[in-house]
Amino acid sequence: MRGVPRRPVFDTLKERGFVSQCSNEEGLRKLLDTEQVTFYIGFDPTAESLHIGHLQQLMFMAHLQRAGHRPIALVGGGTTRIGDPTGRTESRKIMPVEAIAANAGLFRKQISRFLDFSEGKALMLDNAEWLGPLNYIEFLRDIGVHFSVNRMLSFETYKMRLETGLSFIEFNYQILQSYDYLVLFRRHGCRLQMGGDDQWGNIVAGMDLIRRVEGVEAFALTSPLITRSDGKKMGKSEGGALFLAPHLVSPYEFYQFWVNVPDADVRQFFLRFTFLTAEEVTALCSAKDEKINDAKRRLAHEITALVHGVDAAKEAADASRAAFEAGEPGDLSGVPSREMPRSEMEKGMGVVDLFVRSGLCATKSDARRLITQGGAYVGRKNVTDIETKISSEAAENGVILLRAGKKRYFRIILSPGNEKAERD
Repeated sequence: MRGVPRRPVFDTLKERGFVSQCSNEEGLRKLLDTEQVTFYIGFDPTAESLHIGHLQQLMFMAHLQRAGHRPIALVGGGTTRIGDPTGRTESRKIMPVEAIAANAGLFRKQISRFLDFSEGKALMLDNAEWLGPLNYIEFLRDIGVHFSVNRMLSFETYKMRLETGLSFIEFNYQILQSYDYLVLFRRHGCRLQMGGDDQWGNIVAGMDLIRRVEGVEAFALTSPLITRSDGKKMGKSEGGALFLAPHLVSPYEFYQFWVNVPDADVRQFFLRFTFLTAEEVTALCSAKDEKINDAKRRLAHEITALVHGVDAAKEAADASRAAFEAGEPGDLSGVPSREMPRSEMEKGMGVVDLFVRSGLCATKSDARRLITQGGAYVGRKNVTDIETKISSEAAENGVILLRAGKKRYFRIILSPGNEKAERD
């Protein structure tokens, strides 16, 4: 509506919990309010999927893009060959170039779900394009000369690693990331690099390089690492990292993760991981006691729809209701599953082995502990004896439904095989 001033995007970012450290808040505010700003975040393809930490950065970028600014999603096909020492107590394993390239391709597909790349609204680049052909001697002379070893060692990343050992190849990482920023400034006018708080030292180094080489002010902006209200690091599912790829964490498991977050965290996750307005979030989070579960289901649906699509979110929600609501089970097709030959289950399998095989328990020790503490269910029956054998007779409609605790389900689907003939 004309006459109504647009809210500064920096205020929106702050309100939603994205802002932690900024190199020059007043200067960046002015730049964002008066110009279309090109900004970037880097994603090193060290795994075959992005995870929840990346999701926060993608939402960070998406909000800025919606305010009219231009994001660059930089896939680190070059920097991954070195390995970022940030937050690690030992060196990363050197990855094969082929694996890095394959992961980079998967990252690009996932990133495209969150940013609009039509009509020049965003760029997706790979730093292997300019890092791969570098001449080492020229690079040291032209770029390395601007870095002080003493200053580099003052950053927390390197100070931590000096105690356990820092390889020379890792020591180069900050210089390469800084060079990325310089290249993006020169080629695309990029003046803002963003990332998590653990990247502050690397981002500031790149900002300083642009000032030294080009005489222009660039900016650094970081977001806080994701923590729960109790201070614990957030982002792990029962099986490990909360990946965005459905073959690593199914849409059902992803949905259930958000349904089960602590009550005190619902508001911050709505603000960080959805596009609902602050007013909508306030209304949803005003619910108390059991009603807060409705807000959690809305949270789970919104985030799952963003990551996996509306259809997958609906299927996960339907499966969740079917698994947890009283009465006869409904459509459980969204619950994680695996097939087993019916003939294998006819003789019976130990309940410990069955829970390990399903993935509900990582080890036999975990399974024994779950069972003896009363947290293991087969169908609607609580199993407390670790010597129990489960056979195909436990199946309903060809499915053995396992449950670990109150929240985690798994389906064993019995495939046709040497089924016993019914006898008189």
